[in-house]
Amino acid sequence: MEQRVSSKGSCQGSVPAPSAPLCTALLCSFLQKCQEHGTPQVLGGQQKAVEGSLQHVVNETTKEMIARSCATIVTHPFHVITLRCMVQFIGRETKYSGVFDSIVTVYREEGLLGFFAGLIPRLLGDVLSLWICNLLAHLINTYAIDDSMSHTGEIKNCSQAVTGFFASMLTYPFVLVSNLMAVNNCGLAGGLPPYASVCPTWVDCWRHLSREGNMSRGNSLFFRKLPAGKIYAVDQKRFF
Repeated sequence: MEQRVSSKGSCQGSVPAPSAPLCTALLCSFLQKCQEHGTPQVLGGQQKAVEGSLQHVVNETTKEMIARSCATIVTHPFHVITLRCMVQFIGRETKYSGVFDSIVTVYREEGLLGFFAGLIPRLLGDVLSLWICNLLAHLINTYAIDDSMSHTGEIKNCSQAVTGFFASMLTYPFVLVSNLMAVNNCGLAGGLPPYASVCPTWVDCWRHLSREGNMSRGNSLFFRKLPAGKIYAVDQKRFF
């Protein structure tokens, strides 16, 4: 996709209108504030768990999971619009231009469900990533780091960052499937063959990617590999 973007226009043309991402960021901030000021009682709520204990980690992770899930559900329509604004650059289309026009377009063509395309794998990926990150960090901080060591706080923060990166790598296939389903068969060239396969459900998309060995497609920040089973036609600048 990077090559298609660079060959079809300037960098400015490849960036979607900031309205949808801005709405997503504002809603996430608002929901986070709501979660900080009033969180539900969860496991072990009658008795306050000791800070640093497994029960405390479970309680805090459960609260964060609820807040994140709510934020993901509320902001997902804007996430879908943002992705489609970017993908439409592949075919030089202007179907989605602005938040309100895009909302009308999605509702007219796909109904309410169109705003939540790819939501389930995104939710699953967020929840799994959160639990893997927090539990692994707790295990490392409890059993691998001695509190008598110097700079213990910095080391624990570092372990949290490392486990977060590891968790994001493990759950990347959910992110990939979610993004593909958000633009799947939406009327844009980038969401239709030959650029993308049309999949009825996210499970079919997962199976298709797994069958082709492309579950980690786009995962690397610096290197890109040729998709399994694909041939790149230089003259047409696309894969077959």
